[in-house]
Amino acid sequence: MHIAQLFANNRKWQADIVADDPQFFETLAAQQRPHYLWIGCSDSRVPANQIVGLAPGDLFVHRNVANVVVHTDLNCLSVLQYAVEALEIRDVLVVGHYGCGGVKAAHDDLSLGLIDNWLRHVQDVRERHGALFGDDLSPQDRVDRLTELNVIEQVRNVGQTTVVRTAWERGQPLAIHGWIYDIHDGLLRDLGCKLTGHDDAATYANAVARIGARAPRTA
Repeated sequence: MHIAQLFANNRKWQADIVADDPQFFETLAAQQRPHYLWIGCSDSRVPANQIVGLAPGDLFVHRNVANVVVHTDLNCLSVLQYAVEALEIRDVLVVGHYGCGGVKAAHDDLSLGLIDNWLRHVQDVRERHGALFGDDLSPQDRVDRLTELNVIEQVRNVGQTTVVRTAWERGQPLAIHGWIYDIHDGLLRDLGCKLTGHDDAATYANAVARIGARAPRTA
């Protein structure tokens, strides 16, 4: 597809929006009031707004390879702080996806250059939960399990940030959810690791235990 086609696509999209709602862009430009922060993977097959059926302005989005939340990543933390403190969102959605190339590269210990340093965080998840990767799992099941555990781990990381802890301390309603998206059927699934500042350690442990107890997806 030529670059010029992207501009043509944009104009058609804009015309279709205005035909349906003539005031759409005027309203959108006045203020953004999203209700959710989506922390997801950069994968081009995982379009956040479309997956949950939300229009522009309804979803604040941060994406990186393998949906990782690192406490030294000022980009992610700045997005989180703005979402929580300025936009006053009430739900943070940490969303991984099956078929994630970053998670597979981390699982397979591939050497890809600079990104190896980033994917080390996913490998840390694998090592932390090594007992859940038994020989009874196929290679694909192991990658799928790591994908799920990585989401749960990043949910906990979000909950441990000073941004979120401070919000909970001042009584701000804020929940962190761990979801996974299946690119094979287009469906989201809840991994059962919702954190709200109350008994988070037990919620995290229970979510990990459920992953270990669940039958492999390809069984």
